[in-house]
Amino acid sequence: MKHLPYLTGYSLQTLQQVDLLINEQRLADVLLKRYPHIHDIRTDNALYAYTQSLKSAFMSKAQPLNRVTYDSKIKVIQHALGQHHYISRVQGNKLKTVNEIKIASLFRTAPEAFLKMIVVHELAHFKEKEHNKAFYQLCCHMEPHYHQYEFDLRLYLTQLELFGDIY
Repeated sequence: MKHLPYLTGYSLQTLQQVDLLINEQRLADVLLKRYPHIHDIRTDNALYAYTQSLKSAFMSKAQPLNRVTYDSKIKVIQHALGQHHYISRVQGNKLKTVNEIKIASLFRTAPEAFLKMIVVHELAHFKEKEHNKAFYQLCCHMEPHYHQYEFDLRLYLTQLELFGDIY
């Protein structure tokens, strides 16, 4: 069985099923069947609007969102898919807080479900800083299929690493 770095922590049975898909070279087919299209959110402005709409729908009372960008410096290999930055600065006699989200550039041309999963994950950090039960409950509140999208995203990253892009 191959080493599957994006799937650590999953059961042996799940890993064996993924390994079978890889050996039969059917992983891309499975992903394309579930996610046949990529989104059209290509610019930082479009990404900001997309993120702001999710925030408005589920977290309207949370701190304001200042910036959302695609970032080519985020390395998926280091298990970072997105980042949330909360920065406080003193300007004169005022304390200014900036909330920004950076999404790995890889998601510029990915299925919308994967982008939504990453955005939801980073937005959840507005209320919950740690990856605890409350954090994942909030993620599932914003996206009921959060865990399925996360797993499928891990399959997609495995596909990219082993065979390259499918879109």
